[in-house]
Amino acid sequence: MTEARGPVGRSGEARAPYAPGTPCWVSLMVHGMATTQEFYGALFGWEFRPGPRQLGPYVRALLDGREVAGIGQLPPDRHLPVAWTPYLATDDADRTADQVRLCGGTLGVGPLDAADDGRLAIGSDPSGAVFGVWQAVALPGTAVSGVPGTPVWNELLTFETVGVAKFYESVFGYDEEAVVSADYDYVTLLVDGRPVAGIHGVGNTLPRDRGPHWVTYFEVEDLEEALSRVIDLGGHVIAPARDGEHGRVATVSCPEGARFALLRPSSR
Repeated sequence: MTEARGPVGRSGEARAPYAPGTPCWVSLMVHGMATTQEFYGALFGWEFRPGPRQLGPYVRALLDGREVAGIGQLPPDRHLPVAWTPYLATDDADRTADQVRLCGGTLGVGPLDAADDGRLAIGSDPSGAVFGVWQAVALPGTAVSGVPGTPVWNELLTFETVGVAKFYESVFGYDEEAVVSADYDYVTLLVDGRPVAGIHGVGNTLPRDRGPHWVTYFEVEDLEEALSRVIDLGGHVIAPARDGEHGRVATVSCPEGARFALLRPSSR
């Protein structure tokens, strides 16, 4: 077993392991591994190396040699949505999987070991949104944050927040901070008082071909330049650049159709 490396921040300082419930990893399952690696490599500067093959061909995306995300191959006979999936940290994947079932969710994969790196499960909440569970051993999760090309936020788009927020609170022990507004349905999930993810209720404006789903935000240095690069690389702009609470953001998709957000934080 290899030695676990903790995540590091913007200046390379060591960070504590991910607390239970914190998004700690993101993974994408696609049909064309080579073209997908070309797209994200050119967009974010990622390099790739092979990872555990329990779920088939799989690579780890790296920035400066440190793990950022995973990309895997969908079986040719499986017609599943191509989407980024966040993994939520846990101390016990088996116990969390049991809680998912008890609270009205479903389990699609696992729990199973990913070589010596950890133990995982993939499930869905009662509204159908897919998420992963990660119990770290040798791989704590995403090993660097706060720099362009790394995940910076995860947000669930769903019909309404009340019921689904109770599910995540029951399974992962989150505290909640709701926006008090008649026309904006949003809940921030907190771990030890720190915001870690959001749930946005958007009613019937959800894409009909998607249903409830998680969206991963990746940090970029220059949003307009990144959007131009997305188009040049064969991707699409789903929602143009706009100013948000935490910076300038846009929603895009890669050539295989996986949707994700690009964020230039206000602090940059």
